[in-house]
Amino acid sequence: MPADALAFLMPRAVQYGVPVGRCVMVGMTLAALWRATPVQAAPVMAAHRAVYDLTLVAVSGGDVVTAEGRLTFVLSDMCSAWSTQQQLRLRTVDREGTETVSDSDYAVLEEKDGSSLVFRADQTENGHPAPRIAGEAHMRPTGGQVHYTDPVAHDVTLPMGTLFPVAHTAAVIQAGQDGQGPIAPFLFDGTVDTGALGTYVLFLGHDAPPVATTFPALAPLAAQRVHVAYYNTTTRDMTPVFETGMRYFSNGVADRVDMDFGQFRMSGTLREFRLLPVPDHCPLPGGARGHGGVSPAHPPA
Repeated sequence: MPADALAFLMPRAVQYGVPVGRCVMVGMTLAALWRATPVQAAPVMAAHRAVYDLTLVAVSGGDVVTAEGRLTFVLSDMCSAWSTQQQLRLRTVDREGTETVSDSDYAVLEEKDGSSLVFRADQTENGHPAPRIAGEAHMRPTGGQVHYTDPVAHDVTLPMGTLFPVAHTAAVIQAGQDGQGPIAPFLFDGTVDTGALGTYVLFLGHDAPPVATTFPALAPLAAQRVHVAYYNTTTRDMTPVFETGMRYFSNGVADRVDMDFGQFRMSGTLREFRLLPVPDHCPLPGGARGHGGVSPAHPPA
């Protein structure tokens, strides 16, 4: 599951002044660190569906006293692209007993060669919709550009080396497998309307197989424990506005999630998991086709 996206992440900024998703960017020091420690070939990612139960584990001076939620993440293999869909429901109660229910719905189509990303992010709070974020991003070796269609049509430049969500997750896993130190790749996932985010990734430990897990399909795989902080590119503030931790298996599946919103922190436990079918009749390299072929489509409106 894309960290970013994770992924586990909720794709929009809601109340409490914290992004319910990844929102942030890192400064020149972290960008230089990423260029100094390039990631090698990406691991093989697994198409899968995962459902996480979210529970409150800590509060730190804010108004939130209880919180619970559920995150559903689906990564589908569309031959030349990855289709990612993520739904989050988060319920919080403040000190005065006011209940807030936030629903986030996020969908992207990411070309596997890193060339483009079509994205859409919707959110409602107590049934009231926030402005949609949607558009399309394109990357080249020298950098990229985002064309937003919502909430307002505008273009934003992306720094050279910016990764899309699945590629970002693959880069984190590969760097951990290679024994690298901290990395700081730029990320664009379409969850904010200001362009790229900054990430700073710490590697906390490696679990060799067999790994203790309730899901037999994951037990034979190595796992990597990581912590990711997200920063806003449009400010000089080096304090992360959102942080997350997870245990990634080598195929991109995460079974543990920790999300720090500043005023409260939530833990996610993998409750449901299944691998999804892999296409066996995709277009072959060079334009030839197999037994059928699957044409990627835009994320659902």
